Amino acid sequence: MNISRAYNNWMKYRQTVNELGRMTNRELGDLGIAREDIRKVARQAVR
Repeated sequence: MNISRAYNNWMKYRQTVNELGRMTNRELGDLGIAREDIRKVARQAVR
């Protein structure tokens, strides 16, 4: 993986974590995501 792709993946991960982190527990629940699963979901988004 080149540096540019790694950086883009990291940015996508951070954006996903930030966006999900701003959501309420109810909003996350509506999506089927527990607050403690945010990082896992963000990692899957990068794949």
